[in-house]
Amino acid sequence: MDVVIFCGGRGTRLSEKTKNTPKPLVEVGQYPILWHIMKILSHYGHKRFILNLGYKGDLIKQWFLNYRFNGSFELDLENPVLPDHPEDWKILFKNTGLESGTGFRLKQVENDIKSDQFILLYGDCIADVDINNLIDYHKMMVKKHGILATVTAFQPNSKYGLINHTEDGIVTAFMEKPKIREWISVGFMVCEKDVFKYLSDEPSSMFEQGALHELAKEKKLALYKHKGVFHPMDTYKDYVELNSLWKSGNAKWKIWKD
Repeated sequence: MDVVIFCGGRGTRLSEKTKNTPKPLVEVGQYPILWHIMKILSHYGHKRFILNLGYKGDLIKQWFLNYRFNGSFELDLENPVLPDHPEDWKILFKNTGLESGTGFRLKQVENDIKSDQFILLYGDCIADVDINNLIDYHKMMVKKHGILATVTAFQPNSKYGLINHTEDGIVTAFMEKPKIREWISVGFMVCEKDVFKYLSDEPSSMFEQGALHELAKEKKLALYKHKGVFHPMDTYKDYVELNSLWKSGNAKWKIWKD
Protein backbone atom coordinates (compact mmCIF):
# COMPACT_ATOMS: atom_id res chain seq x y z
CA MET A 1 0.00 0.00 0.00
CA ASP A 2 1.00 3.60 -0.48
CA VAL A 3 1.91 5.33 2.77
CA VAL A 4 0.84 8.94 3.36
CA ILE A 5 2.65 10.75 6.19
CA PHE A 6 1.68 14.13 7.65
CA CYS A 7 4.93 16.15 7.80
CA GLY A 8 3.73 19.74 7.68
CA GLY A 9 3.07 20.91 11.24
CA ARG A 10 5.18 23.42 13.16
CA GLY A 11 5.72 21.30 16.29
CA THR A 12 5.43 24.28 18.64
CA ARG A 13 5.41 22.13 21.80
CA LEU A 14 8.94 21.02 20.91
CA SER A 15 10.25 24.49 20.14
CA GLU A 16 13.68 23.62 21.58
CA LYS A 17 14.19 21.47 18.48
CA THR A 18 11.70 22.74 15.91
CA LYS A 19 12.69 26.40 15.75
CA ASN A 20 15.07 25.57 12.91
CA THR A 21 14.05 21.99 12.09
CA PRO A 22 10.71 20.42 11.06
CA LYS A 23 9.59 17.94 13.71
CA PRO A 24 9.82 14.88 11.40
CA LEU A 25 13.58 15.61 11.17
CA VAL A 26 14.14 15.71 14.94
CA GLU A 27 16.63 12.93 15.52
CA VAL A 28 16.34 9.72 17.48
CA GLY A 29 19.88 8.48 17.58
CA GLN A 30 21.58 9.58 14.36
CA TYR A 31 18.43 9.50 12.21
CA PRO A 32 15.22 11.58 12.08
CA ILE A 33 12.07 10.16 13.64
CA LEU A 34 10.58 10.17 10.13
CA TRP A 35 13.28 7.70 9.04
CA HIS A 36 12.33 5.38 11.93
CA ILE A 37 8.67 5.50 10.85
CA MET A 38 9.55 4.71 7.26
CA LYS A 39 11.82 1.84 8.33
CA ILE A 40 8.87 0.28 10.20
CA LEU A 41 6.62 0.49 7.13
CA SER A 42 9.38 -0.70 4.81
CA HIS A 43 9.93 -3.74 7.04
CA TYR A 44 6.38 -4.82 6.16
CA GLY A 45 6.92 -4.23 2.44
CA HIS A 46 5.24 -0.82 2.08
CA LYS A 47 7.84 1.30 0.34
CA ARG A 48 6.05 4.05 -1.60
CA PHE A 49 5.73 7.13 0.56
CA ILE A 50 3.84 10.38 0.06
CA LEU A 51 5.13 13.07 2.41
CA ASN A 52 2.68 15.94 2.99
CA LEU A 53 5.07 18.84 3.47
CA GLY A 54 4.54 22.26 5.02
CA TYR A 55 6.75 23.91 7.64
CA LYS A 56 10.39 23.77 6.49
CA GLY A 57 9.53 21.06 3.98
CA ASP A 58 12.59 21.90 1.88
CA LEU A 59 14.80 20.62 4.71
CA ILE A 60 13.03 17.25 4.54
CA LYS A 61 13.70 17.10 0.80
CA GLN A 62 17.35 17.98 1.34
CA TRP A 63 17.80 15.30 4.02
CA PHE A 64 16.64 12.52 1.72
CA LEU A 65 18.68 13.84 -1.21
CA ASN A 66 21.78 13.77 1.01
CA TYR A 67 20.96 10.46 2.73
CA ARG A 68 23.00 8.39 0.27
CA PHE A 69 26.14 10.30 1.30
CA ASN A 70 25.89 9.40 5.03
CA GLY A 71 28.16 6.37 4.78
CA SER A 72 31.66 5.92 3.44
CA PHE A 73 32.15 5.90 -0.32
CA GLU A 74 34.82 6.37 -2.97
CA LEU A 75 34.44 9.07 -5.62
CA ASP A 76 36.31 9.12 -8.92
CA LEU A 77 36.40 12.85 -9.72
CA GLU A 78 37.22 12.17 -13.39
CA ASN A 79 34.19 9.87 -13.73
CA PRO A 80 31.87 10.71 -10.83
CA VAL A 81 29.17 8.17 -9.96
CA LEU A 82 26.78 8.66 -7.05
CA PRO A 83 26.89 5.98 -4.34
CA ASP A 84 23.97 3.56 -4.18
CA HIS A 85 21.05 4.65 -2.02
CA PRO A 86 20.73 2.61 1.21
CA GLU A 87 16.93 2.23 0.79
CA ASP A 88 14.72 1.07 -2.10
CA TRP A 89 11.99 3.59 -1.27
CA LYS A 90 9.98 5.72 -3.67
CA ILE A 91 9.09 9.09 -2.15
CA LEU A 92 6.72 11.78 -3.41
CA PHE A 93 7.48 15.09 -1.74
CA LYS A 94 4.17 16.99 -1.87
CA ASN A 95 4.04 20.66 -0.96
CA THR A 96 0.66 21.02 0.78
CA GLY A 97 0.91 24.53 2.21
CA LEU A 98 2.55 26.19 5.17
CA GLU A 99 -0.62 26.70 7.23
CA SER A 100 -2.86 23.92 5.87
CA GLY A 101 -4.92 21.72 8.17
CA THR A 102 -4.44 17.96 8.06
CA GLY A 103 -7.70 17.44 6.16
CA PHE A 104 -6.65 19.82 3.40
CA ARG A 105 -3.15 18.31 3.27
CA LEU A 106 -4.68 14.87 2.72
CA LYS A 107 -7.15 16.20 0.15
CA GLN A 108 -4.27 17.41 -2.01
CA VAL A 109 -2.74 13.95 -2.47
CA GLU A 110 -5.94 12.16 -3.53
CA ASN A 111 -4.80 11.74 -7.13
CA ASP A 112 -1.27 10.72 -6.12
CA ILE A 113 -2.31 7.52 -4.32
CA LYS A 114 -1.95 4.50 -6.59
CA SER A 115 -3.06 1.66 -4.27
CA ASP A 116 -6.70 0.72 -3.64
CA GLN A 117 -6.32 1.45 0.06
CA PHE A 118 -3.62 3.49 1.76
CA ILE A 119 -1.85 3.77 5.10
CA LEU A 120 -1.98 7.15 6.87
CA LEU A 121 0.49 8.19 9.58
CA TYR A 122 1.78 11.16 11.51
CA GLY A 123 5.44 12.03 11.09
CA ASP A 124 6.11 12.52 14.80
CA CYS A 125 5.30 9.24 16.58
CA ILE A 126 6.53 5.67 16.45
CA ALA A 127 5.11 2.33 17.56
CA ASP A 128 5.74 -1.37 17.02
CA VAL A 129 2.37 -1.82 15.31
CA ASP A 130 2.16 -5.01 13.24
CA ILE A 131 1.20 -3.24 10.03
CA ASN A 132 0.08 -6.34 8.16
CA ASN A 133 -2.16 -7.43 11.05
CA LEU A 134 -3.62 -3.93 11.04
CA ILE A 135 -4.33 -4.19 7.30
CA ASP A 136 -5.91 -7.64 7.65
CA TYR A 137 -8.11 -6.35 10.47
CA HIS A 138 -9.14 -3.35 8.36
CA LYS A 139 -10.08 -5.54 5.41
CA MET A 140 -12.11 -7.82 7.67
CA MET A 141 -13.99 -4.83 9.10
CA VAL A 142 -14.65 -3.51 5.58
CA LYS A 143 -16.31 -6.81 4.63
CA LYS A 144 -18.17 -7.19 7.92
CA HIS A 145 -19.29 -3.63 8.64
CA GLY A 146 -18.57 -1.56 5.52
CA ILE A 147 -16.16 0.73 7.35
CA LEU A 148 -14.00 3.19 5.43
CA ALA A 149 -11.09 3.69 7.83
CA THR A 150 -9.37 2.00 10.76
CA VAL A 151 -7.46 3.95 13.38
CA THR A 152 -4.93 2.43 15.77
CA ALA A 153 -5.61 3.09 19.46
CA PHE A 154 -3.43 2.74 22.54
CA GLN A 155 -3.95 2.85 26.31
CA PRO A 156 -1.27 5.18 27.75
CA ASN A 157 -0.21 5.44 31.37
CA SER A 158 -1.62 8.34 33.33
CA LYS A 159 0.80 11.21 33.80
CA TYR A 160 -0.19 11.34 37.46
CA GLY A 161 -0.57 9.04 40.45
CA LEU A 162 -4.24 8.25 41.02
CA ILE A 163 -5.91 8.12 44.43
CA ASN A 164 -9.05 6.27 45.52
CA HIS A 165 -10.61 7.52 48.75
CA THR A 166 -13.66 7.38 50.98
CA GLU A 167 -16.12 10.25 51.37
CA ASP A 168 -14.52 11.25 54.68
CA GLY A 169 -11.08 11.64 53.13
CA ILE A 170 -9.39 8.30 53.84
CA VAL A 171 -7.15 7.04 51.02
CA THR A 172 -8.03 3.45 50.12
CA ALA A 173 -5.61 2.99 47.21
CA PHE A 174 -2.74 4.81 45.54
CA MET A 175 -1.74 3.90 42.00
CA GLU A 176 1.43 5.37 40.56
CA LYS A 177 0.73 6.35 36.93
CA PRO A 178 -1.51 3.40 36.00
CA LYS A 179 -2.81 2.74 32.51
CA ILE A 180 -5.91 4.80 31.88
CA ARG A 181 -9.14 3.10 30.81
CA GLU A 182 -9.65 5.23 27.71
CA TRP A 183 -8.04 4.52 24.35
CA ILE A 184 -6.23 7.31 22.47
CA SER A 185 -5.68 7.63 18.74
CA VAL A 186 -2.05 7.15 17.72
CA GLY A 187 -2.51 7.34 13.96
CA PHE A 188 -1.30 4.28 12.03
CA MET A 189 -4.51 4.31 10.00
CA VAL A 190 -5.67 2.31 6.99
CA CYS A 191 -8.16 4.06 4.73
CA GLU A 192 -10.38 3.33 1.77
CA LYS A 193 -10.28 5.95 -0.97
CA ASP A 194 -13.91 6.84 -0.21
CA VAL A 195 -12.65 8.81 2.79
CA PHE A 196 -11.84 11.59 0.33
CA LYS A 197 -15.58 12.19 0.01
CA TYR A 198 -15.48 13.39 3.61
CA LEU A 199 -12.67 15.90 3.09
CA SER A 200 -13.20 19.62 2.67
CA ASP A 201 -11.58 22.05 0.22
CA GLU A 202 -11.22 24.52 3.08
CA PRO A 203 -7.47 25.07 3.67
CA SER A 204 -7.84 25.06 7.47
CA SER A 205 -9.90 21.86 7.60
CA MET A 206 -8.66 19.19 9.98
CA PHE A 207 -8.89 15.48 9.22
CA GLU A 208 -9.45 14.62 12.88
CA GLN A 209 -12.28 17.09 13.61
CA GLY A 210 -13.81 16.73 10.16
CA ALA A 211 -13.59 13.42 8.31
CA LEU A 212 -12.88 11.16 11.28
CA HIS A 213 -15.69 12.78 13.27
CA GLU A 214 -18.18 12.22 10.44
CA LEU A 215 -17.00 8.66 9.86
CA ALA A 216 -17.49 7.89 13.55
CA LYS A 217 -21.01 9.38 13.48
CA GLU A 218 -21.87 7.13 10.53
CA LYS A 219 -20.23 4.08 12.18
CA LYS A 220 -17.72 3.77 9.35
CA LEU A 221 -14.60 4.05 11.51
CA ALA A 222 -13.02 0.96 13.10
CA LEU A 223 -10.71 0.72 16.11
CA TYR A 224 -7.57 -1.42 16.11
CA LYS A 225 -6.22 -1.95 19.62
CA HIS A 226 -2.44 -1.82 19.89
CA LYS A 227 -0.95 -3.23 23.08
CA GLY A 228 2.73 -2.86 22.26
CA VAL A 229 4.78 0.31 22.55
CA PHE A 230 3.92 3.81 21.39
CA HIS A 231 6.10 6.91 21.67
CA PRO A 232 5.18 10.42 20.52
CA MET A 233 7.66 13.21 19.86
CA ASP A 234 5.60 16.04 21.34
CA THR A 235 7.85 17.59 23.98
CA TYR A 236 11.51 17.84 24.88
CA LYS A 237 10.91 15.19 27.55
CA ASP A 238 9.72 12.83 24.79
CA TYR A 239 12.84 13.64 22.78
CA VAL A 240 15.11 12.77 25.73
CA GLU A 241 13.20 9.55 26.46
CA LEU A 242 13.25 8.35 22.86
CA ASN A 243 16.97 8.97 22.52
CA SER A 244 17.65 7.24 25.82
CA LEU A 245 15.72 4.15 24.67
CA TRP A 246 17.60 4.10 21.37
CA LYS A 247 21.00 4.54 22.99
CA SER A 248 20.35 1.80 25.56
CA GLY A 249 19.18 -0.70 22.95
CA ASN A 250 15.61 -0.73 24.31
CA ALA A 251 13.96 0.76 21.22
CA LYS A 252 11.25 -1.90 20.82
CA TRP A 253 9.94 -0.20 17.67
CA LYS A 254 13.17 -1.24 15.89
CA ILE A 255 11.77 -4.31 14.20
CA TRP A 256 13.97 -4.13 11.10
CA LYS A 257 17.42 -5.64 10.64
CA ASP A 258 20.46 -3.43 10.07
